[in-house]
Amino acid sequence: MQKDSRRALARRRLWAATAALALLCALTLTGCDAAAGPPSGGLVPPATPTAPPAESSAASAATSGAACVGDGGDVGAATVEATAAVVVRVVDGDTAVFRLASGRQEKVRFIGIDTPESTIEHEPYGEEASAYTKRALRPGRTVWLETDADLRDRYGRLLAYVWLELPSDDPEREARDKMLNARLALDGYATQLTIPPNVRYARLFAECVAEARAAKRGLWGIEP
Repeated sequence: MQKDSRRALARRRLWAATAALALLCALTLTGCDAAAGPPSGGLVPPATPTAPPAESSAASAATSGAACVGDGGDVGAATVEATAAVVVRVVDGDTAVFRLASGRQEKVRFIGIDTPESTIEHEPYGEEASAYTKRALRPGRTVWLETDADLRDRYGRLLAYVWLELPSDDPEREARDKMLNARLALDGYATQLTIPPNVRYARLFAECVAEARAAKRGLWGIEP
């Protein structure tokens, strides 16, 4: 009887020690959680989703998957979604034919500007505007086409901003040097032609035309 009592006492002590250890562990864990504090707002933040690759639906539709993205590389820097294309030939000052990565050729009308006619009609400064574009778009040169809300005009031509070089940081600021549409306006070879909803760079083109006109560059220097 005495031996059984000692065994029972030992078991009770073991159980008590185990319970105390468990309680100590629980208190320790609770203290750690309390010290860490809840996430901001008291909510558990959801898992960060993996963002899909940037893709322009308009550019994808036009190029059948040949889209490439120009990115300045800096965190938070503006990006341009554009498609690489090779110059085939220049039609006039604001229209050219390009070959896409798929091999298909597209006649492209430059968005936001209008140069004097030099094909069926011959308007003042039309030949000069065409020559300017031909110097910028030598056959075989690679450029980048950026589309806007409306992909094509009523004639079936692809509508695009033609980047001679992709911007590295701020597209609107760099467009003056790197986008042919803006350069045509800034150097006095084009007027502004904004047709909604393709208005992404409308303010920029207005500024470029105003500067060219004030300086009497290109067609703005023609005597009335």
